[in-house]
Amino acid sequence: MLYALIGEDAPGCLEKRLAVRPAHVERLKALLAEGRLVLAGPFPAIDSPDPGPAGFSGSLIVAEFPSLAEAQAWLAQDIYVREGVYARTEVRPFKRALP
Repeated sequence: MLYALIGEDAPGCLEKRLAVRPAHVERLKALLAEGRLVLAGPFPAIDSPDPGPAGFSGSLIVAEFPSLAEAQAWLAQDIYVREGVYARTEVRPFKRALP
């Protein structure tokens, strides 16, 4: 089943986010290689594809996992969670309607 993994950034975490981003992206690439990643990306903090020092307000990942518990466990092990980039996370079942 698909799940939406949502992370809300902690205030002032842009420097830390950028520092640990390579490890975060590697985990996403692993999901992609397994054919489980639908989409992933950050929410710019301002209305711009390159928010610069304004940074990001969080991220969205939509991926396939065997269960809600496994999606939650995967997110709990992400470096953005472990290093405090995300102040809050949420995992929700997701039903793709389009395309």
